[in-house]
Amino acid sequence: MHTILKKLTLAITVSAFIVSCDTPATLVTVAEANVDSNPLKVSPLTEAQEKSWGGKDLVTDTIPGMSIEKTYAEILPGKSGVQTIVAVIDSGIDINHEDLKNVIWTNPNEIAGNGKDDDNNGYIDDIHGWNFLGNTEAEQLELARIIDRYGNEFSGKTVGQISSDKKDLFLAYQRAKAERSEEVNSLEGTQQQYTQISRQAKTSHKAVVKKLGKENYTLKELNGIKNPSQEMQNHIAFLSQMFQYGDTIPQFVESIDGDLEQIEGRLKNFSLNATYRQVVGDNPYDITDTGYGNNNVTGPKPEGARHGTHVGGIIAAQRNNGIGMNGVANSNIKLMVLRAVPDGDEYDKDIALAIRYAVDNGAKVINTSFGKYYAQNPEWVYEAIQYAAKNDVLIVNAAGNEGYNLDDATHTVFPNDQLDNISEMSDTFLTVGALDEKYGSEMVASFSNYGKSNVDVFAPGVRIWSTTPNNTYEFLGGTSMAAPNTAGVAAMLRSYYPRLKASQIKRIIIRSGLTTTTSVIVSGDPSKRARFNELSKSGKMVNMYNAFKLAELNKK
Repeated sequence: MHTILKKLTLAITVSAFIVSCDTPATLVTVAEANVDSNPLKVSPLTEAQEKSWGGKDLVTDTIPGMSIEKTYAEILPGKSGVQTIVAVIDSGIDINHEDLKNVIWTNPNEIAGNGKDDDNNGYIDDIHGWNFLGNTEAEQLELARIIDRYGNEFSGKTVGQISSDKKDLFLAYQRAKAERSEEVNSLEGTQQQYTQISRQAKTSHKAVVKKLGKENYTLKELNGIKNPSQEMQNHIAFLSQMFQYGDTIPQFVESIDGDLEQIEGRLKNFSLNATYRQVVGDNPYDITDTGYGNNNVTGPKPEGARHGTHVGGIIAAQRNNGIGMNGVANSNIKLMVLRAVPDGDEYDKDIALAIRYAVDNGAKVINTSFGKYYAQNPEWVYEAIQYAAKNDVLIVNAAGNEGYNLDDATHTVFPNDQLDNISEMSDTFLTVGALDEKYGSEMVASFSNYGKSNVDVFAPGVRIWSTTPNNTYEFLGGTSMAAPNTAGVAAMLRSYYPRLKASQIKRIIIRSGLTTTTSVIVSGDPSKRARFNELSKSGKMVNMYNAFKLAELNKK
């Protein structure tokens, strides 16, 4: 799987500009919900619980879900909401998926297939959204693009030879070169090692299959081969070790070959002088060049929309239809599909235009499950975030998957809503870290970024069951999954309490969550601990039930 939030480091320093926000509306508060005394779950989750743990209730089920089921059972009966549009800026969505096809937004002002821009919004036949990537799928990482773009200008120079207005860019170029070299060397070393293991596993497996007469054999059967030759002894010894990594040798081979495929794709992301963007036909560094892309919001192949389809399902997969899974939100919520995240790093231009499209075409919530640690034109995205705030649109953003403390200025992630690592430029931008299903010391996902200033809340993001292309379903994990869980809650609040502003919805989600002072493992390192309530601005876990209770107090 392409991990939309990638492991890069450091960011280009951008020119500071401050965006003003509307004066926050007042908010009636409730007593803080603390779950320090909640018992730990000692029994493993059942298969059904695994597939729906994000909806469970921490107090009742001892699972750190968002109390979705409790909300539907106790609060929503007898209530009705209004249709609310959630824009999903991602890799595309399989809009024909059995569990999503009935919740996809349709542009009411556009006539399908007539080749005209009926609503005069600048996009022809944008029936379900827009594909800003056209027919391209792969893309470089931003650091590779920086090296390509500025190599001729900066190569061989020292910082003393660079004009003051370009020093930050030059330093970013130097960091990009050093990081790329380190990452590529590491990947190529792993690739060589895994290739050798895969070849040996296939050779040894073939010999054992011939000896035993069966494709799938157990470790006991392998070690039970009688009177093995020296060569067979070597095969047995090698394969015995591989049984540590798979139930069968064919399963192990499939797994390591999958790893090799991911490594190959990752190396392509680091490639220099790549021409992926040429097929789109625009200048990605010209924000005024907007006549590009198409209306195929799934993308060239449904399989390429795996990430976005999973995200969309978490938010709004059709509930109680007897198939697949239940999204957080009910049928009031419609998904606007904006394909802008490739297999590689997204362009700032695409993200900025996608945010503006969402705002201009009626979205009330935007989900952004992607990110990068270098950006060449972050000001375009900052301006789009400001535009969303001014137009009462909430952006729910994934914190990132590197286990970084985002309050450390060397780990600035894009997009974000903080220019100085403290002050927010928008009061409608909500950043979400990921929770694990294990309540207690391991409740924070080992990969999740965190930060008392830069992360607002935490939500379920490990082993989340959701839709994937071609009517399939998978467990995936990441803050990419925590964000849509939260976006689903936000969308439901906007549907049932349409008079509340986006800024109020943000504060309701933050203030209504559950908190604990439990000491938790951070970044997957048992030696690195912090109190949970110190890892985000709110110190809380998203809770839909409490959010609805608080919204009810503020609905007037």
